[in-house]
Amino acid sequence: MTTITIYHNPQCGTSRNTLAMIRNAGIEPEVIEYLKTPPDRATLLALLAATGEPVINAVRTKEAVFTALQLGAPGVTDPQLIDAMLAHPILINRPIVVTPLGTRLCRPSEVVLEILPAAQQGAFTKEDGEAVVNGRGERV
Repeated sequence: MTTITIYHNPQCGTSRNTLAMIRNAGIEPEVIEYLKTPPDRATLLALLAATGEPVINAVRTKEAVFTALQLGAPGVTDPQLIDAMLAHPILINRPIVVTPLGTRLCRPSEVVLEILPAAQQGAFTKEDGEAVVNGRGERV
């Protein structure tokens, strides 16, 4: 099977739910705990480009360091945001999932269902109790 990669933070419920949905499809992904093993510049740039999203969407704007560095100020450029994410990986929004069908920032976690190459094998309920997939493996 083709490799699927998740840039994961085990402390994040959205990231845990996303990983669980990948596994619910019968897939064991490559798990990169990006706070322990941050992406280098080339990898981060490739991930950002592959998502097709604006750079700011990949930044955790509620982190204290975002405010401390004044990254929300007018005129902050994409290269400045990228530099900040490389210097402070906690600023990288998560989880980012790479599959043969695409790369997505999986917020909310069920976005991952759009890019999984295999169907869900059973029901799935998020940690907060929200049903996402029914017993037939279909999105609710």
